Amino acid sequence: MNQRLPRRRTSIYLLPNLFTTGCLFAGFFAIVQAMHGRFTEAAIAIFVAMVLDSLDGRVARLTNTTSDFGAQYDSLADMVAFGAAPALIIYMWSLQSLGKFGWLAAFVYVAGAALRLARFNTNITIVDKRFFQGLPSPAAAALLAGLVWVATDLRETRWIDYSAADLRWVSWAVAVYAGLSMVSSVPFYSFKDLNLRRSVPYAMIFLVALGLVLISQDPPSLLFLLMLAYGLSGWLLFFWRKARGEKVEVFAESDQKDL
Repeated sequence: MNQRLPRRRTSIYLLPNLFTTGCLFAGFFAIVQAMHGRFTEAAIAIFVAMVLDSLDGRVARLTNTTSDFGAQYDSLADMVAFGAAPALIIYMWSLQSLGKFGWLAAFVYVAGAALRLARFNTNITIVDKRFFQGLPSPAAAALLAGLVWVATDLRETRWIDYSAADLRWVSWAVAVYAGLSMVSSVPFYSFKDLNLRRSVPYAMIFLVALGLVLISQDPPSLLFLLMLAYGLSGWLLFFWRKARGEKVEVFAESDQKDL
């Protein structure tokens, strides 16, 4: 007797997929801007894609409109916005002056993003939700875009005399670091255990407002420093746990026993 498999939810919902489409558009827009040498606009588009990407899943869960189609569409949009777009931006900005070493570094980043997204989709049910397994692709993209944005801003608005080619090895190191960090098993805090619905002290609201004011004073520098700190935080946590003899895997306890 044949058993029926549970029916998968294949419906297509408009609202969450609008945010995903916006993320895809922002990534494509970043590519177009980089091809025309407008690197500030390209970098800003990556950060816009980050915001839209953070909203589509939350909107789907809040409105009970999650679906397999939405999950797959989100991954494809992420590959464009946080895989291909940042690699092209950093390559067009400074890596092309390194010849084959430049495009190899860009490819390491693209391959890392693709592998990171594929592993995320397959391990989503067994990974401790408090941590990401490896550097998440939006954060890696923001690291590259932040470098381009802050360097361009320093040169254009603060009269610092240097060219993008002068930073080619810095770009190379950041691209390779981001690509390898994405495929690592290093734990990066996911912030998914934060309960935004619970009450918070009055001082917390003031601190959030203060943080927004500080970022608004110099968005390129402060956003890049935030992304850099997050990009290093996983490795610091990894070595700290190693030194203390603690578990460094990010699998949930129940699933760790089955592996």
